[in-house]
Amino acid sequence: MPSELVDSFGRIHDYLRISVTDRCNLRCVYCMPADGMEFEPAENILSFHEITEVVRVLAEMGVKKVRLTGGEPLVRKGLEELIESVAGIPGIEDIALTTNGIFLAKKAKKLKEAGLKRINISLDTLRPERFSLITRGGDVNRVLDSIAACQQVGIQPIKLNVVLMKGINDDEIADFLRLTIDGALQVRFIEYMPIGHNDTRWKQSYLPLSTVLDRCKEMGWKVAETHDGRGNGPAQTFRIAGAKGSFGLIHPVSEHFCETCNRLRLTADGNIKPCLYWSDEFNVRKCIGDDEAVRQLFFKALSIKPQNHEMALALAGESQSHVPTVRRMSQIGG
Repeated sequence: MPSELVDSFGRIHDYLRISVTDRCNLRCVYCMPADGMEFEPAENILSFHEITEVVRVLAEMGVKKVRLTGGEPLVRKGLEELIESVAGIPGIEDIALTTNGIFLAKKAKKLKEAGLKRINISLDTLRPERFSLITRGGDVNRVLDSIAACQQVGIQPIKLNVVLMKGINDDEIADFLRLTIDGALQVRFIEYMPIGHNDTRWKQSYLPLSTVLDRCKEMGWKVAETHDGRGNGPAQTFRIAGAKGSFGLIHPVSEHFCETCNRLRLTADGNIKPCLYWSDEFNVRKCIGDDEAVRQLFFKALSIKPQNHEMALALAGESQSHVPTVRRMSQIGG
């Protein structure tokens, strides 16, 4: 059935990212302030039943793919129950999870059995001391154990999300690329984004992803652009000659992919967010139980979705026509 979720620029939306919590067990430097955050009270967070009801309505409107995010989604107890419920909705073909991997090793088998198809694990460094600094206290070995657990239970593909930061982890580019040579992993380098920043200090950490291809040349690796099947999304994907895995470059700032955007976001507190970067939100919670009201609110959200997010203007220091979001990444399920 053709999707009914079409915005004013003709983009069809068949992908919903759902933040199941704004809480996280880590405090990553680009996601949360050093002094922590004030989290939403539990009563403000959508229940699994409410989330399932929204997905059911959207599946009838053409949504096929769901990604669960946070905060850290695995701090929410019983996440496999939500996955099982969503997997049982007619029309939903793919369920993915983005996680920091700290709690994943013990839950990988249950999540797969519940219906999880794919997984993205955030991993910005392979070095224990640096990982602890970036995450403000995390243990990288728990993440590495989780990668192994996912491989063991057969979750594929496994993608590692690496936010590239100048002067922080850019000296590890070759180390991450070697992971794709030796194993069937997909490493995705992501540009540092100005989400939740009300000043220009984020630019100090910004690094263009052309740096990754430059490093390949320095290492003497032959690289070819490729396509690794489902779930590539906005990534421009490459493979080093002879490698078992691949790597991707995601340029939300310098080379935005807005013209092919097919996603909507639902925050943990029930707000529809048509664009990650802009502040526009529409709370759907009051509509749950009235399918037509849910549909109309998503239509309304799509009607004001901008043609592009203008992050490149933020990088250049130019004025923007929309108001950037002031919420942190952990609050909006970025």
